[in-house]
Amino acid sequence: MDIKTALEENRSKEQILHIRDYIGEDAAHFDKLMQLIFHSEHPIPQRASWAMMHCADAHPELLLPYIERLFQHLRQEGLHDSIKRNSLRALQKVDLPEQVLGEAADICFAYLANPNEAVAIRVFSMNVLWNICKKEPDLSNELKLLIEEFMPYGSTGFKNRGNKILKAIERNS
Repeated sequence: MDIKTALEENRSKEQILHIRDYIGEDAAHFDKLMQLIFHSEHPIPQRASWAMMHCADAHPELLLPYIERLFQHLRQEGLHDSIKRNSLRALQKVDLPEQVLGEAADICFAYLANPNEAVAIRVFSMNVLWNICKKEPDLSNELKLLIEEFMPYGSTGFKNRGNKILKAIERNS
């Protein structure tokens, strides 16, 4: 299967799941998908990130070699919301290596603090930050303060996830 052609021809969830099944646990096929995210023209990176998210759900270990590059990619100005959302959703499920914790925290705090970001991006950023706080407990207070600051204005999804993380922070204090 030519993954790029498959993404160009059909943008249905069925097609995305077909691509996920084709990739399976194959690191070489997954690399081709990741290169489409990093080096293709609109709309291929958005569609490829959707497939990447589903691949990472099934085989999170495939994402490990790309974590650092993915966080660098998330720093790009004008990055499409779907790429941010799908990337953060996938990244919340992996154990982040120590060398990316600082950059990951910076990016996720920036997304979380920006009320103009989509709710899903902010919520997935919250999850990634909570996972970082488990390794770096000193960041818990900053996460707590930021969640509390935006709770009164947050959507139902933001409040729901925020309350769960605030309770977890209290339990672990």
